[in-house]
Amino acid sequence: MGYYNEFGKFGDKFAAVSSEGITLTYRELEEYAKQIGQMIPARSLVFCFCKNVVGSMAGYLSFLYQRIVPLMIDAAINDVLAENLLEVYQPQYIYVPSELAGKYADMEEVHRQFDYVLLKTDFKRAYGLSDELGLLLTTSGSTGSPKLVRQSYTNIQSNAEAIAKYLEIDENERPVTTLPMNYTYGLSIINSHVLKGATILLSTGSIVSRDFWTFMKDQHATSFGGVPYTYEMLKKIRFFRMDLPDLKTFTQAGGKLPPEMHKEFAEYAVQNGKRFVVMYGQTEATARMAYLPYEKALEKYGSMGIPIPGGRFALIDINGNEITEPETVGELVYEGDNVTLGYAECGEDLAKGDERNGRLETGDMAKRDADGYFYIVGRKKRFLKLFGNRVNLDEIDGMIKREFEGLDCASDGTDELMKVYITDEKYAKQVEELITERTHINHTAFTVVVIDKIPRNESGKTLYKDLP
Repeated sequence: MGYYNEFGKFGDKFAAVSSEGITLTYRELEEYAKQIGQMIPARSLVFCFCKNVVGSMAGYLSFLYQRIVPLMIDAAINDVLAENLLEVYQPQYIYVPSELAGKYADMEEVHRQFDYVLLKTDFKRAYGLSDELGLLLTTSGSTGSPKLVRQSYTNIQSNAEAIAKYLEIDENERPVTTLPMNYTYGLSIINSHVLKGATILLSTGSIVSRDFWTFMKDQHATSFGGVPYTYEMLKKIRFFRMDLPDLKTFTQAGGKLPPEMHKEFAEYAVQNGKRFVVMYGQTEATARMAYLPYEKALEKYGSMGIPIPGGRFALIDINGNEITEPETVGELVYEGDNVTLGYAECGEDLAKGDERNGRLETGDMAKRDADGYFYIVGRKKRFLKLFGNRVNLDEIDGMIKREFEGLDCASDGTDELMKVYITDEKYAKQVEELITERTHINHTAFTVVVIDKIPRNESGKTLYKDLP
């Protein structure tokens, strides 16, 4: 039994309050979950098009309750990318905001509630699902890759329990949503708080909008989470000057915060009696793998912290040997019950069992100090985290080449700025528009650079170090 089977025990306590004025008690949530079970057979695959609203949260938790497997997708996903995922995985049902239901007018409407519509698809094939499989999330879903992370029920439960433990979450917490529900970090906030019977404050507003802060204050929000970009915006809107007496905790993950900014927010927390907790995670580890205890936020600023309860880190050298000396860089390897089952790249993969056996090579390079605190120093693989969204550079290149036949390109950069190099100036504006439209990456997070040719070695491999 997981927390998602037991939320009815919290009775008439509010599970969610939305910025639209809709409320949902835990008792109502359990009733909805039972309703869903009468309409969808267990072990069905459903695409859940997510927004930070009551219908989305109620659907997600109901699917877990009934052992229905949801793929969480941004409701704002590009239509072409959504169609591609539908064709690859052929779900039996889709669950969409009512305003999007018109896009799927050819599907049979099964149910409508909380401004969400449940639709039955007409795909003829239903792929088999592993008994362990509880949830599917996209990897770098912004590029429309069909590659998904397969999370088990054990993964979801263990990570929710670990997060609730180190953040000391109880039923009195009132976190406000600042991150998408289809994003592993945003989803982990829901999981860990529902576990304890807390109240989720669902906001669709941006943190730069007045309405968001009015909702947050009126509802006495006690915590929020953010990626590095969130904290950049908080500085710009003068967060340090705000009067937020109810706010107790704010957390950060989704990429490394610049050390000086980490220090600034840690100092603010100390001076104002609040808790700032920096964390580290990946979708492949359900959500969280490490946290920096708030008491150490200032002393160890720049660090991602220590393993979550039940987890273990090791650093390995290029030969796979474990590094024991402090201040020595190696690849970060994690072990724990939250390490996911593996990937899916096609419908047949949904029947696969556990391919990782609790061990994840993160692809991040890190070091450990003499006190046992870890610091990320770089990446082994070709992906960036832009505004908290992981972007696979190879997928960006592939997307451009598919769209513009004959155009040579190469992507590189840092978490602060992705650079997309192309060899024909007439495509520059179109490439920029393609990336923005398909990925929803803010145009300020990348730049298109025109060069004469992409540097390559004799075997045709791109020489990224030779890019300007």
